[in-house]
Amino acid sequence: EFDTLLVSSKHFFQEKVETAVEKRGIKTIPQAVNYLVDLLEHYMFTDNLFEKDQDNGKLKKQTLAEMYLTAQQAEQPPEKRISLLKKLGDTSLYISGFFSDSLKRKIIDVDYYINMGGTAYGTLAATTNTDLNARVFEEFSEKFVDFMDVLTLISQESAQSSNKDLLRLYDRYMLTGSELAKEELQKQGLLNAEVEKRKKA
Repeated sequence: EFDTLLVSSKHFFQEKVETAVEKRGIKTIPQAVNYLVDLLEHYMFTDNLFEKDQDNGKLKKQTLAEMYLTAQQAEQPPEKRISLLKKLGDTSLYISGFFSDSLKRKIIDVDYYINMGGTAYGTLAATTNTDLNARVFEEFSEKFVDFMDVLTLISQESAQSSNKDLLRLYDRYMLTGSELAKEELQKQGLLNAEVEKRKKA
């Protein structure tokens, strides 16, 4: 029964990711799509967003800066550093895609997650041990905001627009240059030449 659940969840996420990538018009490699599917499956279990304290076994949340520092200071073997950088990139992408609105209310905003995640994937692309893995991580480093938009589209699929949502879209576009936010604003007639000029300034 558990195996059936895993198979169906993979199929579910595969459909969601492929549909969202197509809607966004993102040109990417099949391995990047598969990577997104695996990422969604992994974070289906929210415990995976946290670290387990070795002293008391309780779950604790690491900041991105702590993850980055831990990865930089990681000793041999190199696989340990790669694993830590991957977690940093994946966590940054998942949170910025699914919870970007809540980040607006925090001191650390979505732009910080984009920078940290993009940097982590870029480092992985330069240090990983296979050409295919390097290509996948390079995709995520270069198209971080595009893949963030894919996750956002999946998370907001059934959400209704409100004035507050539109304001968040505007903030998101001004901050990150998200093409998804831009298109939604254009649909609502809220993106004009003056806004474009301010975004480019």
